[in-house]
Amino acid sequence: MKTQIKGRIADTNWDTLTLGARIQHLEVEGYLVIPDLLSPNHIEKLKAETKLIKTQAVDYSDKKQVALEEMTYIGGEISKLIANPPLITFLKELCGDELIMMSYTYVRTDPGFPGISLHCDGQPWSSKIFGHQFSCPRLIRVLYYLDDLTPEISPFRVLPRSHLTFHNEGNPYLRYKEHPEQVMVTCKAGSAILINQNVFHGNFPNVGDGSREMLAIAYRPSWAGPAGEVEARDSEKVAKLPSDVRILLGDPNTRIWMHDNSNKPNNMAREAPGINSSRWDR
Repeated sequence: MKTQIKGRIADTNWDTLTLGARIQHLEVEGYLVIPDLLSPNHIEKLKAETKLIKTQAVDYSDKKQVALEEMTYIGGEISKLIANPPLITFLKELCGDELIMMSYTYVRTDPGFPGISLHCDGQPWSSKIFGHQFSCPRLIRVLYYLDDLTPEISPFRVLPRSHLTFHNEGNPYLRYKEHPEQVMVTCKAGSAILINQNVFHGNFPNVGDGSREMLAIAYRPSWAGPAGEVEARDSEKVAKLPSDVRILLGDPNTRIWMHDNSNKPNNMAREAPGINSSRWDR
């Protein structure tokens, strides 16, 4: 096996971060690892179901397989994962109680996979690749890893704080082969990496001898709707899912837009803990 070290390896002790420190890391650095969101038994159940998923290769490599079907309605443990309690508890602290799930996919990278270019998922006016789903002004992607993410087997890579820049080189439609300040992120199976959709990120190649499976789910706060219309959900299929999952499957086109607000609207609040400058102190 060939170890690939291009940029530093993240050495944060993710287990010791407080709630406030987790929020700070995600907001400032653009990514966060939450360990142990899935138990070994949970992973085993998910893997039994992912074996049945029909996949297709991406256009640039047959070593990356993605789901052909809509993952939301598959049922079983895969659909239940949408409402995974510890993850949703954190997201509600981050975004507020009204969450809307926007997308769900499965990805497997096999030995020989060349890696993913540094890119942003957020496309403010949509794109051929992402459509309007990721045009939301705020969106978090949750990447659940069902296998250990090692330096050899498609480790995550990210350019921390790149989502904060005003520079033209931070145009979210640009892609980069690599960057001298990119960071390699590894973690154990059952962990999830959360990313701000506007941070530049990707994957290193799979130069190991095993495959890596991932389930990726995107969520947003209810106000942050897409720039254009996305396909409505299938209400009959939604009705068959568990109630805690259905709660997260609101209208994907929902947006809270106060176009006609005045300078001094009635009943303005005097407190808003979600935007406290002290929110990282928890």
